[in-house]
Amino acid sequence: MNARFAGVVMVMLSLTAVTHAGTSEAVRYPQGNVEILVNGAAVRRYAHEGRWYVEAVKGREYAIRLHNPYPVRVAVALSVDGLNTIDARETTAGHASKWVIEPYQSITISGWQTSASEARRFEFTTEEKSYGKALGKTSNLGIISAAFFRERTAPAILDRRREDTSRQPQAPSPQAGAQAQEAPADASSNAKAEGEYAATGMGRRTGHAVTRVQMDLEPVPAQAVDIRYEFRPQLVRLGILPADPTSDPLDRRERARGFDQGFSPVPPGLR
Repeated sequence: MNARFAGVVMVMLSLTAVTHAGTSEAVRYPQGNVEILVNGAAVRRYAHEGRWYVEAVKGREYAIRLHNPYPVRVAVALSVDGLNTIDARETTAGHASKWVIEPYQSITISGWQTSASEARRFEFTTEEKSYGKALGKTSNLGIISAAFFRERTAPAILDRRREDTSRQPQAPSPQAGAQAQEAPADASSNAKAEGEYAATGMGRRTGHAVTRVQMDLEPVPAQAVDIRYEFRPQLVRLGILPADPTSDPLDRRERARGFDQGFSPVPPGLR
């Protein structure tokens, strides 16, 4: 096969039109073209030492939204834990099977593609229960990577007057995203949580029909985005999130006090 061509997979059921006013925003903020979704909302990203991080919550399903900011089709090589989301292979971005996105549109990838009609949901879990562990491929757990390759065809002439600029892609709101895990109940559970690292498992089945096409792509990606994910205790250890003052039982006890004004309240279940 000619090196300029790459095997790709086009999403048939998840295309969602999203217009864009131009390409300058994509150049300035390429990270906005890859969003991690939990319950349909983009989780907050944290910038730390030149990398992007998001908080993983164990047991939560998540999806990845990809936006094409260009006037031509793109093919996106998308990997989770170093595994291609289409065929679970470990390859370079250039040789990977890719997802196709029409100009100025977005798609949402919710799981590992297991057939031409089904996928298995992405789910935050531990390294021991991860899909990578099941396949014996654990070198790159904890990272989501996307590389955008533009099609070589000439850009289509678009009628800019018909664009709906009210639906431009937005960066995740600081309030959006998964809630933090509850503080561990005791020292033993706290120690266990601090020793666990996030990875992605293979969750429930979901319908996701695709078909294969061929494209003539540019030899290098127009942009690449890496997003690291970790459980909250690890983000605290990395200095990305502040420590929870109630997570240490001894610290909680040291802040205990004796008397407060008022009377003894009656719990609702005892009334």
